[in-house]
Amino acid sequence: MRPTPGTSVRFGTRTIGPDQPPFIIAELSGNHNRSLERALALVDAAAEAGVDAVKLQTYTPETMTLDLDAPDFVIDDPQSLWNRRKLFELYEEAHTPWEWHPEIFARCRERGLLAFSTPFDETAVDFLESLDVPGYKIASFEVTDLPLIRKVASRGRPMIISTGMATLAELDECVQSARGAGCEQVVLLKCTSTYPASPANSNLLTIPHLRRLFGLEVGLSDHTLGIGVAVAAVALGASVIEKHLTLARRDGGVDAAFSLEPDELALLVREARAAWEARGEVHYGPVASEVPSLKFRRSIYISADMRAGEIFTTDNLRIVRPGNGLPPKFYPFLLGKRIRADAKRGTPTSWELVG
Repeated sequence: MRPTPGTSVRFGTRTIGPDQPPFIIAELSGNHNRSLERALALVDAAAEAGVDAVKLQTYTPETMTLDLDAPDFVIDDPQSLWNRRKLFELYEEAHTPWEWHPEIFARCRERGLLAFSTPFDETAVDFLESLDVPGYKIASFEVTDLPLIRKVASRGRPMIISTGMATLAELDECVQSARGAGCEQVVLLKCTSTYPASPANSNLLTIPHLRRLFGLEVGLSDHTLGIGVAVAAVALGASVIEKHLTLARRDGGVDAAFSLEPDELALLVREARAAWEARGEVHYGPVASEVPSLKFRRSIYISADMRAGEIFTTDNLRIVRPGNGLPPKFYPFLLGKRIRADAKRGTPTSWELVG
């Protein structure tokens, strides 16, 4: 059976919980490519794909890092999409200008979507409060920023927290800090903080484990290519799926390489909801729609005309479809018994015919 409801979270007009279809978030991140028109087009694409919410990231380069060329402030990882990029310049390129937020949020409302964001410092929290967001997202890299966690939690709104890189001790400290500051509505997202992530390092079995450990709803923030990992996560109990969205990967952008295009996002929405529906409950025996098919099971039929008193043999009994005769398990028992009445070929066996 499905997990018992009780950990459900009310997020704006939607409910996140085991008895609800997965809550699907389109992450815009920096895929607006510094164009408000493109950002609004992304909202439209998300709405047409059928997601529940659009998420932004609220920061400025100054609130993220220092404008320095020192080694600490330059990405030095040959495996990174952003290798050798200066942090300040990367965040300057990727950030969503704060003056765009009201228009993007308004477009979301027009399209029937929830709009919220990830704040990266306390000034972003205060700004987002002015926009009356339905809740907040905490990025994996900020899980250990307990002052920020407490600031967000004190606003009394639901929190969705990504868990990439976090140890159990760090997650426990984060969740306890949120609860201690007044937030009981918490959702955790399994996340692998590589860009892109691989299916092999996604470790989706962590999802039901997190649910058991913390007694919270758990979802997936997915940076893999394609939709397979996200659909599998739903089958394992993920109640939230977050995916980055781009209009076209060929257009480039800081996150485009691991983002879904609109038609892929629409497919994810359909398949994730199908996976949730397919989980169903523990059930044995035929469901209602299978009952008509029971008649096509095999059973024992008389395969040659017989007269009363004749003996059942392998020449006049066969196990065939349909299933209107005695079950096949009685075939050895019938052999050697006598038939009580005349019967034509094609007669289903019954106990009334057995002498």
